[in-house]
Amino acid sequence: MSKDQTPLGKSHKSNKKKDEEDPGKLVKPADQLDLSDADLKEEITKMLIATNPHAPENLAHYKFSEGAYKVTTDVEHLVIHFSMEGVLDYNDDAPSPTGSEGPEDDTAAKPEEDTSGGEEDDDDRADSVASKASNQEPKSTNQFNFIERASQTFNNPLQGRSCQTIPPPRCKYAATASQWEIFDAYKDELHKQEILKEKLKPKNEGDRTKKKILPIEMPSDDITRVAKAAKLFERMVNQNTFNEISQDFRYYEDAADEFREQEGTLLPLWKFQYEKAKTMCVTALCWNVIYPDFFGVGLGSYEFSKQGRGMLLFYTLKNSTYPEYIFPTSCGVLCLDVHKQHSYLVAVGFYDGCVGVYNLKNKGLDPEYKSTSNTGKHSDPVWQVRWQKDNSLNFYSVSCDGRVVSWTIMKNELVFTDAIRLMLTDQVSDGLDGIKELTSAGGTSMDFHRQIESLFLVGTEEGKIHKCSKNYSNQYLATYDAHNMAVDTVKWNPYHPKVFISCSSDWTVKIWDHDYNTPMFTFDLNASVGDVVWAPNSSTVFTAVTTEGLVHVFDLAINKYQAICQQPVVPKKKTKLTHIAFNPIHPVVIVGDDRGTVISLKLSPNLRKKPKGKKGRDLVEGPEAEVAKMEKLLSLLRELEPSKA
Repeated sequence: MSKDQTPLGKSHKSNKKKDEEDPGKLVKPADQLDLSDADLKEEITKMLIATNPHAPENLAHYKFSEGAYKVTTDVEHLVIHFSMEGVLDYNDDAPSPTGSEGPEDDTAAKPEEDTSGGEEDDDDRADSVASKASNQEPKSTNQFNFIERASQTFNNPLQGRSCQTIPPPRCKYAATASQWEIFDAYKDELHKQEILKEKLKPKNEGDRTKKKILPIEMPSDDITRVAKAAKLFERMVNQNTFNEISQDFRYYEDAADEFREQEGTLLPLWKFQYEKAKTMCVTALCWNVIYPDFFGVGLGSYEFSKQGRGMLLFYTLKNSTYPEYIFPTSCGVLCLDVHKQHSYLVAVGFYDGCVGVYNLKNKGLDPEYKSTSNTGKHSDPVWQVRWQKDNSLNFYSVSCDGRVVSWTIMKNELVFTDAIRLMLTDQVSDGLDGIKELTSAGGTSMDFHRQIESLFLVGTEEGKIHKCSKNYSNQYLATYDAHNMAVDTVKWNPYHPKVFISCSSDWTVKIWDHDYNTPMFTFDLNASVGDVVWAPNSSTVFTAVTTEGLVHVFDLAINKYQAICQQPVVPKKKTKLTHIAFNPIHPVVIVGDDRGTVISLKLSPNLRKKPKGKKGRDLVEGPEAEVAKMEKLLSLLRELEPSKA
């Protein structure tokens, strides 16, 4: 080693010592300006503005709304010099900073003390530096033990929707709209509709009963596509609109009944009215047994001089503003009955003597089966139709022509059989060749026994009630001189097998035991009685309606002489009540008037109160208890009035 050369470590130490000797000396760069104190104290303001100096200032765009070029002031000043997406993954397998999984050793972390007693220069030797480097701890990647993926692998290109799906085909289209082109388009559409009409035409052109299907009634219309959803939405809107009535129907009970001894009230609920049926009269009401919120309404007229078209409507309590089904008829509807098992079949009697069967599953407006003059139709209005109990598709009808006819659905036609012909036994007319003949009696109502299927009652225009049987078609089992005018309604008691009820326009309602010729109870309602019906949950409760707009509710177990409720529901002088029907489950009745309106009413607790025994306990519910309750009333009446027997 020459004299000019010095060790690296010693030269570094010598420069360090020179800097430490004069620490206060100011070191200036060679190119720094020499400024005076005044220049140093002068304030120079500089502002940083986020504006791109290279952005264009005279950028213009053409505006079609104004038809001219306009200078655009909004210019993008953001300039990106560098952009990089980094992805970091946590590495669980990276070595710990100490190089071992266990806890760090305190003795290993401390440097060993120099016990050799050598000089300070010995520490700067190359072999000593190498030995220290080998004993240093391994440096971790970073503090959180992460590894940068971008530094290890290539970044996979991101896949977007544009590269995952096939782009749709594109084409350039241009056209002009003129009157001739619009005319040609209409002509093409009209030609397509004519072709569709030819396809839908029935093969038999002479059959006029088949309804022609127009293109507007095809199921491809926009309305039919959303018909079910629209119906559900309409029900929801109506239930929200009439929420208070729905709550009353389900939960409201008249608290004032606690302070009344026997009387009750009727709470008005919904009012059902169809705009096109305001000029018609409600001639029939019938609930659906399977769907207790669904009922049918027959519309027509009782006056001979005002006969015209009729209508058959079906309402539900879920929507009181519009009918669920609408069937217009060519003549007035006088009666209807819904089948107990097959609830979609509805038997209907018309004013012209025809009977028909509607199928609610079909979308047609005409009855699926209908009698004609060739298939045994009545010659006078049909006043009552009744389905039979069994599952066979058989129903009976009674008319003013004196015939009680049995109708059976056989394949595609109605097959009729005359069950009995009503005759007046006390009137005999002279026929051909001087032969004496009995005069026909006009039938107005009928009802079948609840237990004996062959037994039925028929009310006549002369005010008599005949007890008949299917097994005897030439004679009556019994005849009752019931009323002074036509018998409007006759119905068997739903529980007691011997009791039936009748009403007439002679202002009376009578309850009968079919073993006796005189009525057991007679009620004078001071007005013409339109209809009477037994309650489905009690053998002693019945309701009646009069032409004065009153609804009468009787309970023989509470009061045998007067009604426990007598309430007007329509204006007395303007509207007349015609029919009433009990709901099979809920304590609700519906009444119809001569203006095509149906009103639903809820019975208060006193009108459906259960009778109590001697010890204050309720009697056992069921048909047997109801029969025993009615039998007790009849036996008590026979003891008090032996003449009734």
